[in-house]
Amino acid sequence: MFVSNAKKRGSGEPPLTHLQLHRDSATLVPCILFGKPSMTSTKNDKNTRTTGRPTLNEVARLAGVSPITASRALRGVSTVATELVEKVQNAALELNYVVNSAARALASAQSHSVVVLVPSLSNLLFIDTLEAIHQVLRPKGFEVLIGNFHYSRDEEENLLRNYMAYQPRGLLLTGFDRTESSRRMIEASNIPCVYMMELDSAAGLNCVGFSQLAAGETAADHLLSRGRKRLAYIGAQLDQRTLLRGEGFRRTLQKAGLYDPALEVLTPRPSSVGLGGELFLQMIASHPDVDAIFFGNDDLAQGALLEAMRCGIRIPEQVAILGFNDLPASAHMVPRLSSISTPREAIGRRAAEQMLTLMAGNTVAKPVQDMGFELKVREST
Repeated sequence: MFVSNAKKRGSGEPPLTHLQLHRDSATLVPCILFGKPSMTSTKNDKNTRTTGRPTLNEVARLAGVSPITASRALRGVSTVATELVEKVQNAALELNYVVNSAARALASAQSHSVVVLVPSLSNLLFIDTLEAIHQVLRPKGFEVLIGNFHYSRDEEENLLRNYMAYQPRGLLLTGFDRTESSRRMIEASNIPCVYMMELDSAAGLNCVGFSQLAAGETAADHLLSRGRKRLAYIGAQLDQRTLLRGEGFRRTLQKAGLYDPALEVLTPRPSSVGLGGELFLQMIASHPDVDAIFFGNDDLAQGALLEAMRCGIRIPEQVAILGFNDLPASAHMVPRLSSISTPREAIGRRAAEQMLTLMAGNTVAKPVQDMGFELKVREST
């Protein structure tokens, strides 16, 4: 997997070249590094390049297989026999050969890469999703190119523009909130695209996720069922999914006649354990009658539990706390954190499977796939 952290370039700057991309770390392109020069002849023929770098034909000859078999083995195509894969890999190691993905794309007029753009690489939610995508695509011979746009629509647009230059076979994108330029770019490219984490029934869209709005409604219903009357929502980062969860929570409280706008706190600051503890203390200090808080992410809720323990605030007797995403540590907090579990691995797998279908030129039978979510009731509520 190749990872990129986009950096916005000025409008007056020239287009990025391969060398600039590597130097600026704006986008990591498919593998363009080669092995150490071999000691073979440097004459210019189809088997050995003038640079003296090892070629695929040399690897195939050493392994005793055809060049196409060697290529498939190095790409991880699952149809190649295990013993042949081992021979090819050993030959590549002996010759210090590294796959030149850029050259392969030029030679075949077709890329073997799939671009995946996510808003964060520090959030376990997306790490789990990326791992699932990789497990589906890699055995089929596809490289997974990862871009991190840091919850910035402009950074995502910049990443898209850079990656489009390499003509990827597919795009796996997070959510639907992006710039109009990005939307036009995606539409004009005719590259198969699958959207993750959110749902949209618009014609022509392929998406895998769950209803963020319904998740917020479920959170409110659960806390109301516990007899809570003063319910707060605390969200950070303020991506579209956080806002939708807040909207679902708000609607449910409004129907119950219990919504108080003063108990809704939204901040663009990055979500973290430390921020959760800070916002929890501020909420308790300004509204001591609050008896339940739904946090837009588990790390915020975990921070609240830690501060409650430090300050002697009894959970859930004084305040019930509910998180979102059900991160691994949540079940081990004291008290154990109630949370809404999201199917992040399943979303990654299904999105990648949809992508394989689209790249094969077929239509996805069920383009909008709701993977659902699950309320995990534990000790904090």
